[in-house]
Amino acid sequence: MFAGRKFAAFLFDMDGTVINSIAAAERVWAEWARGQGLDVEKFLPTIHGVRAIETIGRLALPGVDAAHEADLLLKAEAADLDGIVPIAGAAAFLASLPPERWAIVTSAPRSLALLRMKAAGIPVPAVIVAAEDVSHGKPAPDCFRLGAQRLGVDAGDCLVFEDAPAGIAAAEAAGAAVMVVNATHHHASQSQHAAISGYEGVGITVDENGWIALEPQRSAA
Repeated sequence: MFAGRKFAAFLFDMDGTVINSIAAAERVWAEWARGQGLDVEKFLPTIHGVRAIETIGRLALPGVDAAHEADLLLKAEAADLDGIVPIAGAAAFLASLPPERWAIVTSAPRSLALLRMKAAGIPVPAVIVAAEDVSHGKPAPDCFRLGAQRLGVDAGDCLVFEDAPAGIAAAEAAGAAVMVVNATHHHASQSQHAAISGYEGVGITVDENGWIALEPQRSAA
């Protein structure tokens, strides 16, 4: 994985990448979709990795205020944290990183992101880029560019950890390298990027300038 390459910082999507919140999110969205008369089975795959307001807006439902509905969904998601857990090895991996060299870049609103990270036992970084921080959500590159900027580095020098197609496209558009996390997916990613199913076999080294390299983490015999 990226042999011989070092990165100025790591940028992590949240849902599906460092935490597994799929069950909770889909419970809330399924109820909303049924209320709108949507085909729930077809609709649910479209919600992941994208801001709620954009997910609703692209449906162009007559008489539906996307901002109002997104706010109602936020409240419902904040009230349903059951079953939210960390991706295998994520908490320890994040804790091993230099604090000034990583950020969470999520399509979730900040308040929901903080609730979900707490529920999963994930460390909260100094830098979080959330839904309300950008005008254009994933797959636009704005969020990852902003995350890099807030860390004081170039997006092109970052490694983005992502699971959703919209997030992968956003990272590519930002010029970052991409690691796909397949922990919550039933089928392996068709992406050409490197991929992991969790963080338990992944370690890091940090050079004298603070740049980070990935390395295989060997378990004790």
